[in-house]
Amino acid sequence: MTLKKVIFAGILTISLCGSAVFAGAAQTGQAQTLEKKYIVIFKNEANLPSGYKKLVEDAGGKISSTLEHVGAVEVTSANPEFLTEVKKSSQIAEAGIQNKLYPETPAVEAELTLQEAETAQADLYETLQWDIKQVTDNGASWKLPGGTGKAAVGEDIVVGVIDTGIDYTHPDLKENYAYGKSFVPGLTDPKDENGHGTHVAGSIAAKGRTMGVGPDLKVAAYRVFGPTGGAETAHIAEALMAAADDNVDVVNMSLGGYDWYQNPEFATKDIVADVQLFNRAIKYAIQKGVTVVGSAGNNAVDISSPGKLSGDDNGSTHRSPSSQSMIRVSAGGKLKNLAFYSNYGVGKIDVIAPGGDLGPNYNPSTGAGRDNTYLCLATVPGGYGYKAGTSMAAPKAAALAGVIIAKHGKDQLSPAQVKHIVQSSSIDLFKNGYDGEAGHGLINAVNALK
Repeated sequence: MTLKKVIFAGILTISLCGSAVFAGAAQTGQAQTLEKKYIVIFKNEANLPSGYKKLVEDAGGKISSTLEHVGAVEVTSANPEFLTEVKKSSQIAEAGIQNKLYPETPAVEAELTLQEAETAQADLYETLQWDIKQVTDNGASWKLPGGTGKAAVGEDIVVGVIDTGIDYTHPDLKENYAYGKSFVPGLTDPKDENGHGTHVAGSIAAKGRTMGVGPDLKVAAYRVFGPTGGAETAHIAEALMAAADDNVDVVNMSLGGYDWYQNPEFATKDIVADVQLFNRAIKYAIQKGVTVVGSAGNNAVDISSPGKLSGDDNGSTHRSPSSQSMIRVSAGGKLKNLAFYSNYGVGKIDVIAPGGDLGPNYNPSTGAGRDNTYLCLATVPGGYGYKAGTSMAAPKAAALAGVIIAKHGKDQLSPAQVKHIVQSSSIDLFKNGYDGEAGHGLINAVNALK
């Protein structure tokens, strides 16, 4: 079996990036009923054209949701010729099958309950959060202007967390929880029932027994995943655009997938629309002043060569999302090494941040030598948990972006300027200068706030 087939079982498999290394992804796009879901993208990116409803209906489709700000609609249709018919219009840029995106099981995790935490003799940050100390230089950045995430003029700096939700009742998070929204059909509560989103939020803005990189930042939940199962691309795009409309300062997306062109199960032309929708949503957020941060993925592969990533299969494979306007983050360990599961690649990684691993004696082949203290401890519903993944690295970079904004003032820096500061203040690792493993280097809050 090729590397390509191990990683991908569908066109675009998007998963939470604290995921099992080389875990088989759930199949996508395999609707068993006559009715299928599609994405239709119009040429005008700013709005929907007049008569768009009739155009879709005449092709045998029914609009289930609109994404007006990126010129797209989500459609259901039982017409097997729907794509052929709708693409006859000169107003259509792309149309294709919508993908179902599935989260994967976290690579490594271990729980520490609230009751156990209460018996600890020292603060959990002091004893267990090496990762937060690594970014903040043992809390030194919190003494600098903006370092805790509190802006000088008093405005809240908000990091939107597009994820499984946030446990807004957690004692370490409830004071910094701004608000939440759910984009999961049938679920209105943004409260986390999985644990991934709460762990991400704690890495950003926990303030209690554990600490985040910016303990006075605010976090907002944009829930796109339920307790199990996946999310469709349109819902993730909707959440990202909603965060931009809400004027959040930073968005963290600890999720990702791969676009396999020339997948034999789908025509390439039927994949492009789904990919383009994601890219338009990212572009929309960045144009509205949102710094977008994403994780690099946990398959321990070089994502810089689309042809090589496809292995023996035809076509090319691209990491998604991977817009160059984003801050793309690989994962490092306590010893400032590249974590054994982290993706890498020249031109695909901007910075590295602590994501945790299992220590220098761990053997990924046998599982021997595991040391949980090298994992990243943060909040989870009902307590605290250890996790490792690029999902755990990205929120530290997102929090760093937040404290940089706090120093300079809300809406004073463009996303490009924030990204430049994050990159230029990082500590060089591995090869001299830029490299595909650490990008521009290890993020450092003290350097960024000088």
